[in-house]
Amino acid sequence: VQLVESGGGLVQPGGSLRLSCQVSGAPLGRYCMAWFRQSPGNEREGIAGAINYRSTRYSESVEGRFTYSQSNAESALYLQMTDLKPEDTAMYFCAAVENIRGSCSGSLRKYDYDVWGQGTQVTVSS
Repeated sequence: VQLVESGGGLVQPGGSLRLSCQVSGAPLGRYCMAWFRQSPGNEREGIAGAINYRSTRYSESVEGRFTYSQSNAESALYLQMTDLKPEDTAMYFCAAVENIRGSCSGSLRKYDYDVWGQGTQVTVSS
């Protein structure tokens, strides 16, 4: 499976962006998916993980501002980001792991995923 992120850019504080992750090479429904981000000098941080395609686990840093969604028909997942803050500036990645257990926990631990996209840069600045 291959993952390609898009939609990043420069946005002012308080603004919004919608990131996309296009999945190819295998059906999206076979994988557990999540969004991560990483800023220079910091660890890669899990911010949104799908729980059995019905709900989402969010990190405290983005809860209430970011919304995860996915479309198996479009083979894509999305991250709607609102009320963006300068501290949201980072490279954003989607990640996947094959769903061999028949359920997705919404894990936000990077070690639980083994397929990564190349990332898309989000910069929040006035």
